Amino acid sequence: MMKGLLIKDFKLMKGQKNFFFLVVLVSIGMPAFSGDATFMLGFLPFVLSMFTLSTISYDEFDNGNAFLFTLPVSRTGYAVEKYILALLLGGGAWVFATLLAVAFAVIKGTANISEILMAAVLILPVLIVIQALMIPFQLKFGSEKGRLALIGAFGLLAVIGVVAVKAAEMLGIDLWELIGNLPAMGMGVMITLLLLAAILVLLTSMKISCSIMKGKEF
Repeated sequence: MMKGLLIKDFKLMKGQKNFFFLVVLVSIGMPAFSGDATFMLGFLPFVLSMFTLSTISYDEFDNGNAFLFTLPVSRTGYAVEKYILALLLGGGAWVFATLLAVAFAVIKGTANISEILMAAVLILPVLIVIQALMIPFQLKFGSEKGRLALIGAFGLLAVIGVVAVKAAEMLGIDLWELIGNLPAMGMGVMITLLLLAAILVLLTSMKISCSIMKGKEF
């Protein structure tokens, strides 16, 4: 049934194809005007990942879940499928955006390819964590409340990040210089640890979402 759920969601997203093409055009257009090839690395994967939330909203519309679960679809399978969909959308967009950014940089000669690849690799764990946060919020609180709760969570993360940067500045630590001075092996280890941490967060989130679905009444 996993394949069937994915087909259902992709058919649902066909109704948003105009918005999808608009996002792609913006991703291509902004670097063309600004000369910053890294813009699309963050914009495109994050926005396309949000399409996963729209499929959850469609499923909930007009009590659609009550009908959906009369079919041979388990609640755990439903939750897991949303993560697979998010990874397909976000991961596919991430690969596409990375290749496009490299091609743009080569054509325009505006950026170092190694810098683009480094930015892409650093964005990947952030993308995974955002996906891990947004799905359980949407499943738990629904479309409107889930959006507000998600904004609150991101706001909290932003505050924590700002506080950490300010604390480093007060201690006389230049974080960007510190990262830039890391040897190649040290940077590789750091990225690997970030990816492993992001995957752990994703698996924990998946378990939470499965518990949420098991406790919901339709």
